[in-house]
Amino acid sequence: MNTTGTVKIHTDHETTKHLGDWTAADTFQVKARYGSVVIDLRSPRIEGEDEIVVHADLDHAMVKLLVPEDAVIDQSELAWTGRGRVKDMARPQQAAGRVIRLTGSSTKSEFRIHRGGIAILSALFSREFVEEAKRPDRETRVPALLDPAGTPR
Repeated sequence: MNTTGTVKIHTDHETTKHLGDWTAADTFQVKARYGSVVIDLRSPRIEGEDEIVVHADLDHAMVKLLVPEDAVIDQSELAWTGRGRVKDMARPQQAAGRVIRLTGSSTKSEFRIHRGGIAILSALFSREFVEEAKRPDRETRVPALLDPAGTPR
């Protein structure tokens, strides 16, 4: 579990997932080539109050960000080469939450933003969730991958 500084994620022709309450860092460097990366940014432990920075160096890759419902995605500093986009279907009209700034370069790649319930479903239908659910844990009722913030339902 990374707790401070910058988290570096590198993947090449594979899938890398970081789900649940896995870090407290607020800066991420993602380098992906012909692969996919899933990053859960819903944790209340993530440091800083201003923004989260995701610096990307992508080549034919996909990055899925699991974010809170009210997160603001700033993609103005992201350079594109070839096809690619930020897919944020459920973007709220009055988003006033934490800013997630995407920087770096993307070559024929895409970002997928999953918010709220869709983010929960993305974590729920993962091998990591099944493994966590199998572990006996008497202190928590809800596995951390389902909702890192631990908000009551």
